[in-house]
Amino acid sequence: MKRQTITIKDIAKELGISPSTVSRALKDHFEISEETKKAVRRVAEELNYQPNSLALSLRYSKSNTIGIVVPEIVHFFFSTVISGIEDIAQSRGYNVIITQSNESVEREMMNIQTLFNNRVDGILVSLSKESFDHSHFEAMMQKGLPIVFFDRVPEALENSNVTVDDFLGGYQATEHLIQKGYRKIGHLAGPENLEITNERLSGFRKAHEDAGLEVDESLIVFNHASNEGDAYSATAAILKSKDVDALFASNDLAAMGAIKAAQENGRKIPDDFGVVGFSNWQFTSLTNPTISTIEQPGFEMGQHAAELLLKQIESEEGVETERIKLPTALLARDSSRKS
Repeated sequence: MKRQTITIKDIAKELGISPSTVSRALKDHFEISEETKKAVRRVAEELNYQPNSLALSLRYSKSNTIGIVVPEIVHFFFSTVISGIEDIAQSRGYNVIITQSNESVEREMMNIQTLFNNRVDGILVSLSKESFDHSHFEAMMQKGLPIVFFDRVPEALENSNVTVDDFLGGYQATEHLIQKGYRKIGHLAGPENLEITNERLSGFRKAHEDAGLEVDESLIVFNHASNEGDAYSATAAILKSKDVDALFASNDLAAMGAIKAAQENGRKIPDDFGVVGFSNWQFTSLTNPTISTIEQPGFEMGQHAAELLLKQIESEEGVETERIKLPTALLARDSSRKS
């Protein structure tokens, strides 16, 4: 589907006035009455008019540029995804513009709008943790802008996306801890609105069920897996008041914070406290102890996401929605590997 570009002429036709009047009204020109200015602004908003200097004089044409929106560029996983995207995009003659939301839905919306105004051919997105309402994506897709989501995807939207098998990853991490003899296992979960959080939690629950163990709901803590500090505080609080001997953390920074809190609490890793993270950041093999984690193929995710987006961009008749789920793998290391 081609993008519908709204121009000043469309606003002028709707109001029965000249394009030059619309132009001057949008520029708040003193010769235009306030009544006309208000009418122009109202119609411009209704038609989703986007002021763009290029769009004023050119019909929309292919720019051979795609945009990327990620929560954090410094995040090791997202940097590997970006590398995979660039690998495919550049081999097909596309440039890439990278933006980050910094986990802010306001920044996410601004980035999407900026990329649209810069005439990208399509956008690849991983949601911020504040993204509960996805209307800003729907508005852009209704204009014909191809969007493919990866990793953090909106459950409600019918769109192409690429994820890892987060349920499997949660299951693998928890099953490993159970097999190593841990029985009171907690979970440092991510934001509740993200599908990956719920999938990893479901895997955590299923591993308990299959082992004939009950989940202690008081050991599941949401929104404390985004950074080391939050995870440290959450783990310290759990250790003071709960009977717990292991934690499955939703990312590796959280796992590192959990290990630090456990060690300061007098727990020996892994003899009486085990930890498994998620993502396989580079530092996990360098820490003491090394951190057990779930490996997710970020580079391959980026490649698949780019392929899906370019398929949409280059198709003249539209394409079917595609959803790709990649496998995860457990990397057992010193933080959970009892002798």
